[in-house]
Amino acid sequence: MSVESTTGPLTTATGAPVADNQNSETAGIGGPGLIQDQLLIEKLAHFNRERIPERVVHARGAGAYGTFTVTADVTRYTRAKFLSEVGKQTETFLRFSTVAGNLGSADAVRDPRGFALKFYTEEGNYDLVGNNTPVFFIKDALKFPDFIHTQKRDPYTGSQEADNVWDFWGLSPESTHQVTWLFGDRGIPASYRHMDGFGSHTFQWNNEAGEVFWVKYHFKTDQGIKNLTTAEAAEISGRDPDSHQRDLREAIERGDFPSWTVQVQIMPAAEAANYRFNPFDLTKVWPHEDYPPIEIGKLELNRNPQNIFAEVEQSVFSPHHFVPGIGPSPDKMLQGRLFAYGDAHRYRVGINADHLPVNRPHATEARSHARDGALYDGRHAGAKNYEPNSFGGPAETGRALWQPVAVTGSTGEQAAPSHAEDDDFVQAGNLYRLMSEDEKERLIDNLAGFVSQVSRDDIAQRAIENFRKADADYGKRLEAAVQALRG
Repeated sequence: MSVESTTGPLTTATGAPVADNQNSETAGIGGPGLIQDQLLIEKLAHFNRERIPERVVHARGAGAYGTFTVTADVTRYTRAKFLSEVGKQTETFLRFSTVAGNLGSADAVRDPRGFALKFYTEEGNYDLVGNNTPVFFIKDALKFPDFIHTQKRDPYTGSQEADNVWDFWGLSPESTHQVTWLFGDRGIPASYRHMDGFGSHTFQWNNEAGEVFWVKYHFKTDQGIKNLTTAEAAEISGRDPDSHQRDLREAIERGDFPSWTVQVQIMPAAEAANYRFNPFDLTKVWPHEDYPPIEIGKLELNRNPQNIFAEVEQSVFSPHHFVPGIGPSPDKMLQGRLFAYGDAHRYRVGINADHLPVNRPHATEARSHARDGALYDGRHAGAKNYEPNSFGGPAETGRALWQPVAVTGSTGEQAAPSHAEDDDFVQAGNLYRLMSEDEKERLIDNLAGFVSQVSRDDIAQRAIENFRKADADYGKRLEAAVQALRG
């Protein structure tokens, strides 16, 4: 059955018209297929290579384009041009994701959510790669592969195992704060639109005078916080595994554009050394009474991608993508991510992933001397590929994007510098005590349901002791709940 075309004839990848897309060539009627069938070979060969490796973490995701608008003057803190004046707008692309699940997993699960935001600024792309929680499970990138191995499938059973998860968390007390977040009410957002986002790490801002400030980013949802209970999430996951992706797409399609109020906490650089705890520790928040958040902008998502593979799966983000006026901090988790993200995408998408439309700068041209490699698009034509040169090629500016940070001491495997109130349990206990009685009950139920699945009492007890150190009531109630479930 043929249908009338409005776009011209179907062709092969090289443009030759296709006569028959319903039947492959054979040696006589009913005979064996022929290798000379160009279309058959082309389609099967392409199909075998259509997928690229999925992300090791954050594999399951959705994304949308939008606009960031500056609402406050922050030029005393940063010289970043996209933040240079009130009312200025910058195009953005935001990818949401779960962390541990694979590409085919459900959206409505108990897991942190990635919040990866690309700003297409006039000085190049700036990527802010965060989560929907202000803290994380660990504070040193050296432990990240081990942590993720506990969240993924066990090499023997092929399933996520409670033994692995709680063994690692129990032996890593710095995880207590993030685990309290994860198993509380905000552990399963109702949608991507109804959750906050955070840069999570501490970053550097520097102004025209070279003054340095440490900052933390907060994206407060304008739709309000909405979450799912464990039971609600299980029902939705079985009925509609794509619930979050569908909700985001349909909201934008009907013109109900989701938005976030963007805030920052700002710490003068000189205050970091003597702050009461390490301000670069990813397992801790800066209390708002110390550094009140100030509003700097609005983020709105208003355009859906037209092709999920091309624009969401092949989008690449790296916390190393800075612009003048913004840079890294001594956060050891951030330092590891500066390498790992770019390296992962060069392997996963390819060495020229930045040439893809979703990853290209919009308002400026990338003028590097990186050439060749798979899918190189020839953008440089015959221009010289070295610097310095006397043929009018791009040259260095002589001005670093961020300010240097003073360091002292010897090299070696060392913990972060000690601060007066460095502790793995204080902030987890504070978070627990902020909860209402109903919130505490749900937290205990969620934790106990998972802890009770471990096969060894010592693993369960070690995990419970970390919560007891955060708050005596917290540990006591969790222990009783686990014992009730384990009989």
